[in-house]
Amino acid sequence: MSHITYNTLWKDAQKTIEEASQFDSILHSAPHEKDKRAAQIRVSELYVKYITVVNKLDQCYDQIVHPQKRLVIRKLLDACIGRVLELKHELVNLDLSEFSYYDDVLSKLKLLPVEVEINVPTYYRREREEELRKRKKTMDDILRKLGFYEEEVIEEEMTEEEAIRLIQIHERARQGRLRSQFMKEIRLMKEKVKTGEVAEGKAFDGSLAALKIQKTWRGYSTRQKMKRRKLEEMLLIGMLQPSFITVQARRRAEEVKDLRRKMQAEYQTEYEQLLVSEKKLIKANRGGYMKEDICDEVRGWITDYWHQTGKFPDMPSEESGGSNLFFTRQIAESEISKTTTGTSSSRYIIFKTIKNNKEKIMKQTRNYDPGFKMQPSNFLSDLQAVNAEYDDVWRLKDESQNPWQHADVEMIRAQKMTQVELELRREVDQLLRGELEILQAALARDLASKGKKARKPSKKKGRSGKKTKKKKEKDLTPDRTLESLFEELITNGIIRKYPETQLSEFKGERSYAAHDLRKQGKDPLPSLGDIRQVILEYCILPMGSKIIHQTAPLVKSVLLAGPHGSGKDMLVHAICTEIGAVLFDLSPANIVGKYPGKSGLIMLVHLVNKVSRLLQPSVIYMDGAEKPFLKKVPKTDKTDPKRLKKDLPKIVKGINQDDQ
Repeated sequence: MSHITYNTLWKDAQKTIEEASQFDSILHSAPHEKDKRAAQIRVSELYVKYITVVNKLDQCYDQIVHPQKRLVIRKLLDACIGRVLELKHELVNLDLSEFSYYDDVLSKLKLLPVEVEINVPTYYRREREEELRKRKKTMDDILRKLGFYEEEVIEEEMTEEEAIRLIQIHERARQGRLRSQFMKEIRLMKEKVKTGEVAEGKAFDGSLAALKIQKTWRGYSTRQKMKRRKLEEMLLIGMLQPSFITVQARRRAEEVKDLRRKMQAEYQTEYEQLLVSEKKLIKANRGGYMKEDICDEVRGWITDYWHQTGKFPDMPSEESGGSNLFFTRQIAESEISKTTTGTSSSRYIIFKTIKNNKEKIMKQTRNYDPGFKMQPSNFLSDLQAVNAEYDDVWRLKDESQNPWQHADVEMIRAQKMTQVELELRREVDQLLRGELEILQAALARDLASKGKKARKPSKKKGRSGKKTKKKKEKDLTPDRTLESLFEELITNGIIRKYPETQLSEFKGERSYAAHDLRKQGKDPLPSLGDIRQVILEYCILPMGSKIIHQTAPLVKSVLLAGPHGSGKDMLVHAICTEIGAVLFDLSPANIVGKYPGKSGLIMLVHLVNKVSRLLQPSVIYMDGAEKPFLKKVPKTDKTDPKRLKKDLPKIVKGINQDDQ
């Protein structure tokens, strides 16, 4: 497909984003909704719209070659995925079930169930291909060294002439077998005629049979030709879509995709080089003038401040904004806030009293249900900000002079101008801090000679109260490298290699009857397609991106339950494959006899915690997770399943937003 195709697709996605974000803002500001069904429909509609946007943006991010557009699309894609996950948790709270059904919303939006199944974002693995390839090679080398792999026998490639000769030999043999079989049948027929088993006239007079066969075949072939002609005509005028795509067309489409990805890499390299060269050019040509202008601007403000107040200001710290803070209203607001502290504190006390009274009334009425209220979103503000950026920069941008979609130099220049200005301002601030100290010291001497006290520089007060620091776990292996720990865990079978499995290989349709059954008050079992969707939303989408994982609702653990052979292990392998994760196997049967004793168990838990955080994303897998909590272990079970009973909850509890 062309650049225009994906730009149009982005515009369509942007239109849906605008509608969805406006509707989202209205839902956030709406009062509590007592009607649970109405709330479920509204949230479902929003959820479905964001899913369609995610699928469109994923295609755009995978194929658009313009590097600056890809930056904007990536922000939009991450924000939309995060919002989908937040809305999924809202639906779970409304339905009181992990599985949500919204057939009425699909009918309203004229969508098929297959269109609202989220695709795994392509960038989850594509941007880490080199890292995953190196990790796989390291694991293969370690396993081969341990003797798990046999030496590969490299077969010599056959030449084209040898291949043709081999095919000819087999074809001649096949024809010989057919000829032999045909002659055998004729010989048997002649023998039957000689012995009188078959009458000669009946055996060789097949004209009547031939006529019947011809009649039947001609009628059938004519009907098939008419069907084909009608189908070709319908396809020609666009009344029907082709039922298949030829292998050549599929291959060509994949070649075009690969070509665009190569162009992406080339354009990205060109863009990064432009960032460096433009910054150097701006510093060389305009750096001196810009620095002088900033100095004059700040010195002028300090002089005006001294004329108005008779004193010199303190230079704000670099973290708080430096001299930029002089030109904002923050200083004035801070002065005003000092005079209104008492008023605000009294208001806070009144507000707290009213709130406490309300809580008492709420406790008295036990069955009080305020209704549904949308929870604040961590992604909606980002979505609206990027949407505004699209409106300002890209919506009406004339790209007629950039048909090949190279990076926009003017945008780079404006971006680097701002960056250079900030860097120069830091240098100016450092210079003026020294000048201000000299001026303040001179002012203090003048005031002292007149018998007045100089104003002491104000010191920032820190927050009162105890600082709660998270207890840092002691590192039991401070002198060992990650490579040695990785090799040890592979050697002991804790880190396992898994077969690469795509989630799409877990075949199954979404449930088409569950929506109506739930309306009747029943709780239907989920279908395989529903399970695939939940696995995607709970395991793959949050863990594939660090940005999303840090802000989206946290899911620490997932239970996969089902009979033997239902596909639980396949789903685990699909999760690991789609996000490129390292698989740690803590199943009782796998760790039996490894890291024995209390000290060994402590070391095992430490290694898993340490290496899994260093090699994120990671999946900690336990087959038979119920066994550590059995009251009575069967005598036939020799795996000591209760070994991780105390440590397993600690491992899960220790997982936070920064741990993929």
